[in-house]
This record gives sequence, structure tokens and C-alpha cells, in this order.
Amino acid sequence: MTSPVVAIAYHSGFGHTAVVAEAVRSGAEEAGADTHLIKVDEITEAEWELLDAADAIVFGSPTYMGTASGAFHVFAEASSKRWATRAWQDKLAAGFTNSASKSGDKLHTLQYFQTLAAQQGMHWVNLGLLPGWNSSEASENDLNRLGFFAGAAAQTNADQGPEAVHKADIATAEHLGRRVTETARVVAAGRAAIAAA
Repeated sequence: MTSPVVAIAYHSGFGHTAVVAEAVRSGAEEAGADTHLIKVDEITEAEWELLDAADAIVFGSPTYMGTASGAFHVFAEASSKRWATRAWQDKLAAGFTNSASKSGDKLHTLQYFQTLAAQQGMHWVNLGLLPGWNSSEASENDLNRLGFFAGAAAQTNADQGPEAVHKADIATAEHLGRRVTETARVVAAGRAAIAAA
């Protein structure tokens, strides 16, 4: 079986979300994917074609004012050309975000990604983790320490740089990359089995 192709289409305003994108990529590669990191505010026609050819697209953006960044919204609007031709129909999709607050309305950003994926006819891959850091015996170093289910969420203090992205959030993003890759492998095997039947 060929390696799944996972593209990470993201915007990072100050570098924090780029750290999370790299973590998603690392997890996907660890699970055997061929990966592409695509900065949506600098996207080229060749990179649009990489997205078209990918088995899965993972969307990423900081959460600004309760939603994805303006640069990500510009990319999403430009993807309407793919919507019209159903170019991303039945691909896998997933998402991640970062903000300074523990919640910071990150769920809204992840739901925005889910809606974008649904409009494109894609299949959403959730985080697949129980919440961490929610009992007296838990720790802020737990996977999914912020307790999100729709995707990977990270929190970085507003007065700190990208080097301060929490290690548990990086590990959670790596988990998402692995999960997307493993799901892409299962879907490809199922499609092959149906075609051979």
C-alpha cells in the first residue's frame, strides 16, 4: 500500500501555530505519511495542486477574535473553485488551532474548519482522545490537556514566543497527525477492497 499523502494547510501570524503545524506533520510522518506543509497566505498554484492530490488536508490557524485568522478566511474563500468542481470530495479533513486563552473560542475555529470541510464534501477526523487535566490526579502535561474533541487545540501565553508552545499541546498535535494518517490508510484499504470485490 502506498503512503497516505497528508497536506497541512495553515496560517501562523506570530509563529505559534507554525509550531503546531510542524507537530502535526511530525506525527503524520511518524505514522508513514508523505506530508506537505502549505502556508495558505503564500500559497502557489503548485501547492493548490498538492492539496488536490492529497488524501487528507489538515486545516490550521490561530484563533483571532473568535474565529480563524483573516488570512485563513481568504484561503477558504479561494477554495470555492475546488468546491465548484468537487475536487476535495471524500478526502479526509482535520484541524488545529492556537490562542492565548485556555478556551479563547478555539472551538468556534475548529467548527469553522468542520463546516469548510463539509462544504467541500470531506470526511472529518476528530481528535479521538479523552480530555486530560480534568481531575485531581491529572496534569497539565496530559494529552488533550485543554479538553477539545473536534481537533487539536493549543494555548500559548500572549507575552511569549513560539518557543513557549506547551509540550503537551505539541504532543496532542502529533497525535492528530498520526490519527489522520492511520485513518487515511484504513479508508484507502477499504476503497481498494470495494474496488476488488
